[in-house]
Amino acid sequence: MKKFDIIIIGSGPGGEGAAMACAKAGKKVAVCDEFSLVGGANTHKGTIPSKALRHASQILMDGCKLHNADYQTLLRQTESVILSQVELRESFYKRNQVELIIGRAKFLDQHKVEITEPNGLKKVYEADAFIIAVGSRPYHPADIDFTHPRIIDSDKLLKIKDNPRTITIYGAGVIGCEYASIFRGLSIKVNLINTRHQLLSFLDDEIIDALAYHLRENGVLIRHNEEYEKVVPDDDGVTIYLKSNKQIRSDYLLWAQGRTGNSQNMGFEELGIIPNERGSIPVDQFYQTKLPHIYAVGDAIGYPSLASAAYDQGRFAARNLLFGEKTTLKVKDIPTGIYTIPEISSVGLNERELTEQKIPYEVGHSFFKHLARAQITGHRVGMLKILFHRDTLEILGIHCFGYGASEIIHIGQAIMSQKGEGNSLLYFIHTTFNYPTMAEAYRVAALNGLNRVELTKKGMK
Repeated sequence: MKKFDIIIIGSGPGGEGAAMACAKAGKKVAVCDEFSLVGGANTHKGTIPSKALRHASQILMDGCKLHNADYQTLLRQTESVILSQVELRESFYKRNQVELIIGRAKFLDQHKVEITEPNGLKKVYEADAFIIAVGSRPYHPADIDFTHPRIIDSDKLLKIKDNPRTITIYGAGVIGCEYASIFRGLSIKVNLINTRHQLLSFLDDEIIDALAYHLRENGVLIRHNEEYEKVVPDDDGVTIYLKSNKQIRSDYLLWAQGRTGNSQNMGFEELGIIPNERGSIPVDQFYQTKLPHIYAVGDAIGYPSLASAAYDQGRFAARNLLFGEKTTLKVKDIPTGIYTIPEISSVGLNERELTEQKIPYEVGHSFFKHLARAQITGHRVGMLKILFHRDTLEILGIHCFGYGASEIIHIGQAIMSQKGEGNSLLYFIHTTFNYPTMAEAYRVAALNGLNRVELTKKGMK
């Protein structure tokens, strides 16, 4: 029986972050994954393939022609990106002398796991400590037949063998909205069914309105406040029956209604670690389970379920385990990145939250259509919005909608992270930006917001 200092279960971002931190601390480390290619769902089923598809779809929507630009062609193009990511990540493990074990892990006791290899052979490994980073999978309600080829989730979406003409997406969360944009870029008819009254209600209302408008402008049919009654597939397509008596027929139904942690049948219950109804493993604020030598990170513990967050959680969990540092992710400081077309990103509070908290704030806008760089590139749709304290000028929230939003947001994030006077609207007013750039939107928005404050003060005199 082989023994390690630390065994990490899962090779996605959380597992990778934990493995690198443990290896660089001089520990004997192994990473176990059920899939023979490292990277987890992030690389093979989620973030990487969906964003590669999204990039191609954006090019098509910009009016560029791609040779044989159908869904199957774009799927094949994503394979090269995935393989490049796998090769890169495998090199990290080799360079840091982390052993890779392929198979499914199950705890036998607090310090032993049984690994069932793809050929059925079982081997037992021992470790002083464990970090669980097994990720998640799409949630499947019991009354939907996911074995039928016409009913798919975000994992199966990458395996369909034809080019759909119509698709219904049930669930208008981040995944649903992103794929609605992707498929419209491929000229596929999209029905987006939302069980709530608006899209992505955690966003700023102005951003929500802009997203809904542009999805509809691009041809997505959105239905709010709907719930399914039943789903009936056949050889040629699938019909979803809604409780409102509507019937929607399409080539495929993409189910995008949440995710479930991959914690089942791993022996956690026998250790006294009880996952919740969605498979999330309970941990404290430092990612420690009720057993002091077992930690869990990433999608396996639920919110915020982001690849970027998982990597940091893995690093923090490793350092908490090894050195007792008691570091944790500041969830409120994590930027939101949503890769719709146009894309969305935000950090900090939105107008609804500031109003509820009765914080005196003001708004500064910059519309992309007025920026020289946007006019040059042709990406005129979008805006940058800065929310700041009316009296102190402290930046409270930044919200961006448009091309490059997920990149632009980090400028504002860096300023918001400064303490005291360092976090001020005046930074953007007193700083010279390259011209022409999209970053110039910060200066325009800051000046717009400051003008509002000065007008209010003049009106009070």
